Amino acid sequence: MRRILQGNEAIARGAWEAGVTVGCAYPGTPSSEILAELSKYPEVYTEWSPNEKVAMEVGHGASFAGGRAIVCMKHVGLNVAADPFMTISYTGVKGGFVVVVADDPGQHSSQNEQDSRHWTRFGKVPMLEPADAQECSDFTRIAFDISERFDTPVLLRSETRVSHCDSPVTLGERKEASIPKGLDKKDTPKMVMVPMYARVRRVLVEERMNKLASYADEEFPYNTVEINDPSVGFICSGVTYLYTKEAFPQYSFLKLGMVWPLPKKLIAEFFKKVKKVIVVEELDSFYETEIRAMGFKVRHGKSLIPPIGELTPSIIEESLSKVVTGRRVKPAKPRIDPEQLPKRPPNLCAGCAHRALFYALKKLGLFVFGDIGCYGLAVAPPLSAMHASTCMGAGVGGAYGAGKVLGKDGLGKICAVLGDSTFLHSGIGPLMDAVYNGGYSTTIILDNRITAMTGQQEHPGTGFTIKGDPADQVNYEQLAKALGVQHVRMVDPYNIKETMQIIQQEALRDEASLIITQNSPCMLLRRSKPRERFQYPSYRVDNDSCTGCRLCLNINCPSISWLPNPGTSKTGQKRKGTSFINQDQCVGCGLCIQVCEFDAILPNAE
Repeated sequence: MRRILQGNEAIARGAWEAGVTVGCAYPGTPSSEILAELSKYPEVYTEWSPNEKVAMEVGHGASFAGGRAIVCMKHVGLNVAADPFMTISYTGVKGGFVVVVADDPGQHSSQNEQDSRHWTRFGKVPMLEPADAQECSDFTRIAFDISERFDTPVLLRSETRVSHCDSPVTLGERKEASIPKGLDKKDTPKMVMVPMYARVRRVLVEERMNKLASYADEEFPYNTVEINDPSVGFICSGVTYLYTKEAFPQYSFLKLGMVWPLPKKLIAEFFKKVKKVIVVEELDSFYETEIRAMGFKVRHGKSLIPPIGELTPSIIEESLSKVVTGRRVKPAKPRIDPEQLPKRPPNLCAGCAHRALFYALKKLGLFVFGDIGCYGLAVAPPLSAMHASTCMGAGVGGAYGAGKVLGKDGLGKICAVLGDSTFLHSGIGPLMDAVYNGGYSTTIILDNRITAMTGQQEHPGTGFTIKGDPADQVNYEQLAKALGVQHVRMVDPYNIKETMQIIQQEALRDEASLIITQNSPCMLLRRSKPRERFQYPSYRVDNDSCTGCRLCLNINCPSISWLPNPGTSKTGQKRKGTSFINQDQCVGCGLCIQVCEFDAILPNAE
């Protein structure tokens, strides 16, 4: 049977068909859907782990017990999981262990643009890279076989367009793994990486890579050669193969499915069959550098292909047409000039509690160390209330570190802001550090009861598991007290005046403190009914009272817009227009009515 599946759905399906028993992940676009889909299969235990490092460790433990395990994350997540990952390369596996890493070329929803292929060389483990949904399924299944055969974790690299593509997939049946389940104390030299054992395993890692190189050359079925016009031969993998094939279908191709170790014999044979070799790869010159190091003459690569951003068929054609066909292809002019289109930057949802909190921070004039999440949108005008952000949890440590430099001069001027899921991911450690080492930074947890930005996934603070079952819920106040935080305050962010007072009080303390927002679940949270949380269902603008001051526009609510409406208000002020509230979008949070100084915004009582 064949079905249209998204790439991430196909990875989940392939894992299920391979007999996987445990799946772990921390959500991160573009990888989030993999575990969400895998959780629908009753035979598989799945969990949203607190962070990627924990997910890696849980999956590895499951593998040692004889179960097949899959761990999923986006590219920056592998940075977090690198510590166990690099040593798991030494310990090897028992049940097949596959690590899915999803890159984000173009930084559609990421703080940087990494090429995860470097991890395969760095960690000395094999990597597979699918090009479409069918290969997502096929490569996932074969990855488990490779893992067990060569006693190694296997990296499966996807990227945004592959993860989110839709294409036909042939569905198979589930095949349970034949590995016996259980733990054996005789495996201690394999499982305990103290120096005397690790040195032995280090030698085995090199031997394993040699065996994998032979396998890539002689057995792996998805390293394929297509000889057509031999005047030009392209070496590609993943989505770049599809793009290059679309741009130059008449030429020859070496398509790499196993991207490390590289198939040296197959590459040598390809060079003999074509006159000119061009390497087309997204982001870094990984293949080009390695193939040149083997002694082969690559005619073109990153000298023509952009090293920044994601590729498209048109970019590849425009970059290579001159050297391939002798004719330069000019970039097609868009029918509509993008510069003439109205700008529509991303925005916080109508009624989002983050908007109220950041409006308060802006009014207070604090320097805000932010973090990774929806609230990153607060950096944009008119809120303009986030001033630093690097990675998950870094805001807490950043504010504490800045305070150590500023000393008493920094009191009342800095704070850290992060979401509930981010706090549990990697904010606890730096908060503990600030308390232990006598910092004075104030940390604000925006508790919206979900991992919002990546699609409303559960976490240990929501009270539910990935399958929706009730679970123990983290109490942030008690956790902070256990860390040694003496001053923990609760605020309702929708009450701007009170919120500003509490933030100001805590920011002036000469010791670490914590503020937790309450009664502010995500507006998209399925368990919440937003309109029932507020006094009125919505608000409207009284055109006669509106002076056109535009103060309400400073909160950047998507339900509030500006209408040209010249005239005079009740107070006699001339105006160029008035504000307008879209009743279909307004949820009645009441933030605008607190901002308006002329009583021009009124509640709808019905």
